[in-house]
Amino acid sequence: MANHSSSPSLLCASFNQDHSYFAVGTRDGVRIFDTNTGRLCYERAVGAFVIAEMLFSSSLLAIVGAGDQPSLSPRRLCLFNTTTGAALRELNFLTSILAVRMNRQRLIVILQDKAYVYEINSLTILDTIDTVPNIKGLCAFSPCLDACYLALPASTTKGSALLYNVMDCHLHCEIEAHRSPLAAMVLSSNGMYIATASEQGTIIRVHLVSDATKSYSFRRGTYPSTIFSLSFGPSKQLPDILAASSSSGSIHLFTLGFASHPRSKRSSGFLGSIIPGAVNDVLDPAYHHVLHNAVSAGVKSHAIIRKVENVTNSSSSELLACRAIMSVITYNGYFQEYNLSIDAQNELSWSLVREFNLLTATMDKAS
Repeated sequence: MANHSSSPSLLCASFNQDHSYFAVGTRDGVRIFDTNTGRLCYERAVGAFVIAEMLFSSSLLAIVGAGDQPSLSPRRLCLFNTTTGAALRELNFLTSILAVRMNRQRLIVILQDKAYVYEINSLTILDTIDTVPNIKGLCAFSPCLDACYLALPASTTKGSALLYNVMDCHLHCEIEAHRSPLAAMVLSSNGMYIATASEQGTIIRVHLVSDATKSYSFRRGTYPSTIFSLSFGPSKQLPDILAASSSSGSIHLFTLGFASHPRSKRSSGFLGSIIPGAVNDVLDPAYHHVLHNAVSAGVKSHAIIRKVENVTNSSSSELLACRAIMSVITYNGYFQEYNLSIDAQNELSWSLVREFNLLTATMDKAS
């Protein structure tokens, strides 16, 4: 890791639904980058933005201003066309907008004590959900239309989450995951799993959404630390890798088993029968890997597992190695890309293959 300033330069950062692009908001405006090439694809320098969310690779951008000028009110959501430069629609609210999520049929707007569900094409309001005070706008959303869930905190005193099916507009279940309030959560892209971390930050739990009573647990560490982000790998079936960025500056990786591969004995040491049978079991520490000092301590970061390649034995289908690409946005204004490899002895090797400044990148070349 290079020695960068720990001062925050970004007001917001988000990857699109398939992680092919990401958007960042600064004091000067919004910037969109191609994750694969690092190329700056779009820039709008009109003032400070605290929310910038893309809809896959389309030209639709949802933006919310920081309130530094009247036209950029934090209570106004603007749906913007990046190709034409025109505002398509605006939605105004009585209080500040804390989060926005989208897929091809739904638009979700999170306020401090309410969540609004819209049909994205007509902007017809489909549901209004009253929530507990949610001052950080904490939520998780799965873009999959077949399992399109919205997760919201259910309590301010313990780590429970309510999951709503926003296609059918009904409460699906409540998951009691932690003893202390939630700090981070994410749904897998297929809507099958939800991962959560509490404000204590020592245990990360994964629940099967269809069976809220069954959980897998991962111990991040002994000492409390703020979990900034959680991200599942892109597997279409079982999640393969779970990444967690934290205030310590380390990024934690948890490797999970695959249903499509034969289970090996735990002594074989690699991605075998690692899912515990009991709710309170904690996975073997051998399946927890740490990238120490990947980010400056205290700097907020957003890490995602973008690509995963599984190397198998052609005769036995035994999983021999797992290779992945991890992308990280740091709020002091940098993008990092890592190559990860976990071998048959369950040893992690990693290398930083790309890093560039998000604020100085120009539109004339790839970074």
